[in-house]
Amino acid sequence: MIINISLAWLQLARQKARFFVASTGIAFIAVLMFIQVGFQDALYTSATQLHNNLKGDLFIISTQYQSLTFNQSFPRWYLYQILGCDGIESVNPIYMQFAKLKNLINGIKFPIYVLGFEPNRPILKLPDIQQNHSLLQLPNIVLFDSKSRSQFGPIPQTFEQGKPVILEIFNYTSSIGYKVKVGGLFSLGPSFGVDGNLIVSASTFFQIFQGRSAQNVDIGLINLKADADPQKVLAILSAKLPKDVIVMTREDFINLEKSYWTLRAPIGFVFQLMVTMVFIVGVVVVYQILYSNITSHLAEYATLKAMGFKNKYLLIVVFQQALILASFGYIPGFAISIGLYDVAQGITNLPISMSVDKAAIVLLFIILMCLASGLISTKKLRNVDPADFF
Repeated sequence: MIINISLAWLQLARQKARFFVASTGIAFIAVLMFIQVGFQDALYTSATQLHNNLKGDLFIISTQYQSLTFNQSFPRWYLYQILGCDGIESVNPIYMQFAKLKNLINGIKFPIYVLGFEPNRPILKLPDIQQNHSLLQLPNIVLFDSKSRSQFGPIPQTFEQGKPVILEIFNYTSSIGYKVKVGGLFSLGPSFGVDGNLIVSASTFFQIFQGRSAQNVDIGLINLKADADPQKVLAILSAKLPKDVIVMTREDFINLEKSYWTLRAPIGFVFQLMVTMVFIVGVVVVYQILYSNITSHLAEYATLKAMGFKNKYLLIVVFQQALILASFGYIPGFAISIGLYDVAQGITNLPISMSVDKAAIVLLFIILMCLASGLISTKKLRNVDPADFF
């Protein structure tokens, strides 16, 4: 084995320029893969941030629900219908809808996601909201997401300077704005479908969306008693509630959102297609590198065959070269990707960060890519005949 590794290494290191170019090509493929995996993970993480931070044990949604970015509601009285069920401590309605927020500086209106709920019942786990939710009991007071994208203007900066921040929100069906005051900040973050978030009381929500009925709820939160069995309560509610709503656990709610972005949203398909294309391009690039190396050393391989070395030995040499190239390409690709993740996170405000899972997935991807290329490129080596050279 030591002899095999030495031979594989010596063949690659003999032509330093070619080895450098080959490693650079694989590093580029690794960076592309890291970018694809990073943004795909950010897609799912950002799309389910709200789900993970809702204070509830079970959730009620309409059967027409697709994702948070689509309006889908059900009658509010369904929540009161289940209050008497065993194991249920409380139920809370959530209202959600897109509005347009006027930029403080240039006056341009941008879409923003508005969440409304009863302020005496905080429905989010975020510490900033826990501290400031009582402010929402005041009329026309809102909480602004400090991680919202910059197109809304310097709202967090202005608020933190102690200056009053008055915002004008527009319903999509009206040209008349509704003025609110920022009472505090929270940190949730945008997603691929949402650029920014506002949290308001239910009464302020219906002042902004005057055509919206309070009797239509977008999500129902169910909080269970400490001794309640979630699966048992889930089964009871599923049988009791009308068929136009679904009761589910947090895990199922999150998976439903991920399923939409994976299977129905075009961007999910694009990410999967790009990952496949990067793999194919990587196989072709590494194949060209290994095939060129085999061709340039074909006489040496023929000599080894004439000396009695079997095809198995020569194939192991090629596969070891593939693994060496994978290692020398992966390491700089990993380092470059960490820097690119920081840049991308700063620009997009999406949760893009390096993790052990991403590092392991891309490493496995690079190894499989190089081994697949090695397998394809050994066809010429298997057919080499020493008699053609001597």
